[in-house]
Amino acid sequence: MKEYGLIVIGSGAGMNVVDAALGQGLKVAIVEEGPIGGTCLNRGCIPSKVLVHAADVIREAQDAARIGVNLRLEGVDYALIKRRMWDIVLSGRHEMEDGIKQTPGLALYPLIGSFVSDYTMQVGTETIKAPKIVIASGARAQVPPIPGLDKVKFHTYRTVFDIEQKPESIVILGGGYIGCEFAHFFSAIGTKVTLIGRNPVLLPHEEPETSLLVKKRLSEHVEVHTGTDTKKVEASGGRTAVTFKDPAEKDERTVEAEHLLVATGVRSNSDWLRPENTGVKTDQNGWVMTNQYLETSKPNIYSFGDALGRNMYRHTANYEASIVRNNLFGQQKVGIDLHAVPHAVFTDPQVGQVGMTEEEAKSQRKVMVGVSRYHDTAMGFAYGDEEAFVKVIVEYPTRRILGATVVGPQASNLVQQVVNMMSSESQTYAPLARAQIIHPTLSEAMASAFGRLQPANFEPEHHHHEH
Repeated sequence: MKEYGLIVIGSGAGMNVVDAALGQGLKVAIVEEGPIGGTCLNRGCIPSKVLVHAADVIREAQDAARIGVNLRLEGVDYALIKRRMWDIVLSGRHEMEDGIKQTPGLALYPLIGSFVSDYTMQVGTETIKAPKIVIASGARAQVPPIPGLDKVKFHTYRTVFDIEQKPESIVILGGGYIGCEFAHFFSAIGTKVTLIGRNPVLLPHEEPETSLLVKKRLSEHVEVHTGTDTKKVEASGGRTAVTFKDPAEKDERTVEAEHLLVATGVRSNSDWLRPENTGVKTDQNGWVMTNQYLETSKPNIYSFGDALGRNMYRHTANYEASIVRNNLFGQQKVGIDLHAVPHAVFTDPQVGQVGMTEEEAKSQRKVMVGVSRYHDTAMGFAYGDEEAFVKVIVEYPTRRILGATVVGPQASNLVQQVVNMMSSESQTYAPLARAQIIHPTLSEAMASAFGRLQPANFEPEHHHHEH
């Protein structure tokens, strides 16, 4: 039995707690079943953005004909795109590995660990124990029970980055953000892409007008089927055949492709980790349950990040890690504040979103909604994207911002302006109302959405002046 001061399970945002523990003189064990750096670095945000940026450039070039510039794609150097991707991933990974090796008091267990009793884990042949534990164990791909899927070769987000040659064709199962980002990348580099989603819309957690526009635009380059029932998958002479029923068509269809990517959501790693053996409660899907301080049901065991099963973004995990670091080692406990959690989807078009959707907000309070089109501003017109839009949701009468969505060029940067206002003291759009906005920029589209607020679920009161 080896004893440590702290065990951290997961080397993604979990690493953010390690330094604080070492600074307190604690010996720390890191348990990590995959490559160091977690999902974001190795098979998530970082590698995918290197690919997606190449796709963005291709689509921008093709769309430029609308504004009078005719460009021709000479070719795509798939090997160079992949080399750039691995350069950033592997340099980040090696830097972290070297840092761990060179740090006294830090031990790495590169295996799946599972709890065997209170505060005690079995990792390979070793047993380790600590009075303080952080569960930042992430999530993994959920593989749906489709007949035949277990008998064919398929990719998940963990392996799709390993495709060596530019694919001639690919079928993507799943219409969430992973499916939409890879459909954008592969279709832009010239792969024939078929996207098959079970949900009636793409990106079901976004505003309905976001889902509609993403489906419309992706469909220009991708064969998109939503609301489908996938009947079976089978190998077909070195290729993979997927049979499905699209509600818009009367007969079943079979699509064959060189590759299959399964992107139908994620599942908890609790079946590996067995947190119940150390008294940590999970919900019915295996996600770890915590209070506002990110404490689990067991004293001195904290959890955060994808292991909680919601807000699965690296920036949220980093924020949560800072809360846990404080609550483990600080003077005074602080609670978590998730009123302004932002995210982006890097597809075509780009999507940025923060806080509540209109439906969520309307179910709880009186709200005003403002919508503007990029195209009604000078810079938006210059871009030539007639469908790009901004939507903002504000509480009435406090003017507190409840949420916002941006769909179009630079959406992730534009929505960040709203995130920052939602994180200000008043949480209102007063800073924007007072600010001079550089003219002409896309930021004007954001400002004009706040300038067009309309009551969404109440009748405005008309004041009659009494003489």
